[in-house]
Amino acid sequence: MNEAALTLEGWYALHDFRLIDWTKWNKADDEERAHALDELQSLWSDWTKAEEEKRGSTAVYSIVGQKADLVQFHLRETLEELNAMEHAFNKTSFAQYTIPTYSYVSIVELSNYMAKPGATGDPMDNPEVAARLKPTLPKSKHICFYPMNKKRDLADNWYMLSMDDRRAMMRSHGMIGRSYAGKVKQIITGSVGLDDWEWGVTLFSDDALQFKKLVYEMRFDEVSARFGEFGSFYVGNLLTPEKLNDIMKV
Repeated sequence: MNEAALTLEGWYALHDFRLIDWTKWNKADDEERAHALDELQSLWSDWTKAEEEKRGSTAVYSIVGQKADLVQFHLRETLEELNAMEHAFNKTSFAQYTIPTYSYVSIVELSNYMAKPGATGDPMDNPEVAARLKPTLPKSKHICFYPMNKKRDLADNWYMLSMDDRRAMMRSHGMIGRSYAGKVKQIITGSVGLDDWEWGVTLFSDDALQFKKLVYEMRFDEVSARFGEFGSFYVGNLLTPEKLNDIMKV
């Protein structure tokens, strides 16, 4: 059997995409809408407190286009915590005005493709590694999320390549990503056995154009050109409680 890549795992991840039922929202009276927003703000405060206490992280964005209106991106130590967050949101009055459109369950992942040769010791003792596995989500102006697979076609089967070949290609692929340091923050989450795709890629940037440039440049790299399969792309703008209140005004 071919050698599997070794991975390190950190926090579990949930991308929760919702549409707003604007017809229902507009029919609600001022008191009902105010109560719904107050409940959401209280829950949002809990998310912020958890982040401050290093128990997880949350980022909320307004999605551009018709695929969704909002995404909550949550990181937590366990699946049970993520599930509890789902239930807590669904019990709010605000959730009654939303329609679930898509979700993605995964876990923050680092593979040994990019490991430094000769590295020894427990990688979890490395503060840089620990920070990447349990990150505080950036609050950049824009987000881009997409799921992806590695092909298993006859001629282009990623899983039939040798470890040396895969490592060489991933190093080349990774160097493209590193060239965007300071422009784009990337969080890779693994979802094999957890969701329909194999990985989720979440990009953050203060300049949305950098998403296009990065993904386009990577298309020419062999890893993407030969082996990449991609799902739908979701792109959006950072939401704060104040911005959400403005959006929800009737």
